[in-house]
Amino acid sequence: MNGRITTFFEDKGFGFITDENGENRYFHVIKVQNPELIKKNASVTFEPTNNAKGPSAYAVKVQAPSKYITIANERIKISSIKSFNTFTQEVPVKANVDKENTVLSVGLLMNRIRPQTVETPKMMETLRMLSIITFQKGTYTFSEYEIDIDETIKTLKML
Repeated sequence: MNGRITTFFEDKGFGFITDENGENRYFHVIKVQNPELIKKNASVTFEPTNNAKGPSAYAVKVQAPSKYITIANERIKISSIKSFNTFTQEVPVKANVDKENTVLSVGLLMNRIRPQTVETPKMMETLRMLSIITFQKGTYTFSEYEIDIDETIKTLKML
């Protein structure tokens, strides 16, 4: 079963894991295979069990933290992230083609007849954007259409 360490009392040698079902489980450091990696919010795998006081976990294995974070299929080395910020940007609204009500002539398809063009003001929309800057002067920019910006910022702050 998977979970996350929510509390650990180092001086007492025990803590609690919230499992994938949202249930809190007691664990003791002697039941952890790699106790040097124990820290709050660390991901773990374990075997669920119950003791006299309630749900508990044994054969706990703390997952080693990744050196990379993947955002919208971009793999970024965590130690190379210098800063990140959010901003808004005005972008043109993409016009959707009404495929049901579109009438095209053969001449238009063959590019013999040119359609009349009417200048229409471009509609604009405001998008939230996230920019990540690395120490190597690389910049990664993501829009709210690509990622959940609030969740990504929360993850970046925990690194």
